Amino acid sequence: MKRRASLSPVRALLAVAMLGLLSACGTRPPSMTTPSGPARVVRTCPPAPACPACQACPGDAPAMTLPPAAPAEPLQRVDWSELPGWGEDDHARAWPALRESCNAIAQQPRWQAMCEAARALGDAPPAASVRRFLEAHLEPWAVLNPDATRNGLITGYYEPLIRGSRTRSERYPWPIHSVPHDMLTVDFGDLYPDLKNFRLRGRIVGNKVIPYWTRADIERMQDRAPAPTLLWAADPIDLFFLQVQGSGRVELPDGAKVRIGYADQNGHPYQSIGRWLVAQGELPIEKTSMEGIKNWARANPQRLSELLNTNPSYVFFRELPARGGGPIGALGVPLTDERSVAVDPRTIPLGAPVYLSTTWPLSDRPLQRLMFAQDTGGAIKGAVRADFFWGFGPEAGVQAGRMRQQGQLWVLLPRSSRP
Repeated sequence: MKRRASLSPVRALLAVAMLGLLSACGTRPPSMTTPSGPARVVRTCPPAPACPACQACPGDAPAMTLPPAAPAEPLQRVDWSELPGWGEDDHARAWPALRESCNAIAQQPRWQAMCEAARALGDAPPAASVRRFLEAHLEPWAVLNPDATRNGLITGYYEPLIRGSRTRSERYPWPIHSVPHDMLTVDFGDLYPDLKNFRLRGRIVGNKVIPYWTRADIERMQDRAPAPTLLWAADPIDLFFLQVQGSGRVELPDGAKVRIGYADQNGHPYQSIGRWLVAQGELPIEKTSMEGIKNWARANPQRLSELLNTNPSYVFFRELPARGGGPIGALGVPLTDERSVAVDPRTIPLGAPVYLSTTWPLSDRPLQRLMFAQDTGGAIKGAVRADFFWGFGPEAGVQAGRMRQQGQLWVLLPRSSRP
């Protein structure tokens, strides 16, 4: 998504001066774009042909620029009838995800009553009971973009399986790093509550804190990087997409599988390598799926580092205990296949039920179901933005790699609370 450029103070002054000149000539000034939205320009005087030399026109009122409209509230209360497909979803399939969310949020005052009632309903209530329960305890709020539109991007992710080893060899040369010893993390929320979602990651050089190493820096250092090596991967592009997904499993040479999960990140923003390939003319946008990017990388091995290093972000992992279920998300609970989503927690609270209306990958077939906000992601920014968790393995990977749909979101909040 392109970021809208804001006006610098100098440009703003020049724009105001230009508006004045155009007003004096009886010309309708163009609309201006401001950081918060388009300004509305109102011309109150009629055209004045008696002013050919662009002199001020007697009796003309000056042009008046109205302030831009304020951004829309991100959540808007709606009726259940506005949720497309709500009555057709099998709500019982989402019950395990609800129970997992309650394991993390039950002590929060907002969710306490709902989670206590959910425990009383048991482990596997029928779908009709789950629907009545949700409608009795919750109410839907439509998620809106700042411009009041409701559509946004819905992508997919999954838990991949890659080949690796606990020892380095010619077959396994790519390090999978854990959190570096020298990386400093500053949580601004400890000092300024309004900045609770902001963290600074860097390293100390002399008496200064500077940005931490980029992906290119870490790749250049390889096993000399100041980050312990957990495992060694066989394929760099598979390792890259493991970092994009944030968790996965590594199959060792003896067939044993090790589960690893997100531990931290180097503080640099995520940049899409698919977007870079399109900008370079290497791939058309319709082929920038995970499968398409992998095919390009394997056909251009000499440019692999150039491709991967366009994304300066680097994810560090930790080894997780062997257990069943999905990977652990940002909420701290296992994700549920096709019922968990990653969201931007600045708009949608982690743990909350979320109703999603989108379409299946590469189709216009409706995909409408109850989900739970149990994860976050470096690329998941904005109100109407979600990442759909498909599960583990190759089939889930195919669906996740193809998913880039438009969709709408509703967050379900307890009746006694407000956003």
